[in-house]
Amino acid sequence: MAGLTLRQFKPPLLAAFDLCLEAGECISLSGPSGSGKSRLLRALADLDPNEGEALVDGRSRQAMSGPAWRRLVGLLPAESFWWAERVGEHFPDRETGLLEELGFDPDCLGWEVSRLSSGERQRLALARLLQNQPQVLLLDEPTANLDQANAERLEQLIDAWRREHDCAVIWVSHDPEQQRRIARRHLRIVDGTLEESTWN
Repeated sequence: MAGLTLRQFKPPLLAAFDLCLEAGECISLSGPSGSGKSRLLRALADLDPNEGEALVDGRSRQAMSGPAWRRLVGLLPAESFWWAERVGEHFPDRETGLLEELGFDPDCLGWEVSRLSSGERQRLALARLLQNQPQVLLLDEPTANLDQANAERLEQLIDAWRREHDCAVIWVSHDPEQQRRIARRHLRIVDGTLEESTWN
């Protein structure tokens, strides 16, 4: 089953590359600060300029609108964007299952966004993104603002989600131990190119 296929894909700051990410596979991504990790994820979500071909399950990015592509390819940025005052306004179906798995009580839907800590915003933004059931998840250091317990909870949720929904995942992480936990394949940005390694 196909996941994400890239052919001569060229985002800002990087040389063109090919990549095949199977459905249900997670690959980790690292590189020095400013090397282009976030720009790569934004280009994959068609939010930054890019060249080349990108396909999800055989469907070409060029054949659909930006919003339609981003429903398939969901980006969790390092800092999430909130457009309404209360948390619940970002969860129109009021489904609380994902929220509870991430450590929230259902009453969090009544909270004001302004009262959220950076870690709470990160976990809620993930729940919001998963509501769309994307086929590809682009995660920009999703546990960076979390304590150990919540980081483990998020890792477990993404792992279960990936397996259940055959979702392909690209996960930016600077932690070698986390990289080994979440992925067998690892991409690293080195001098404007992607280098791949595999752990046994």
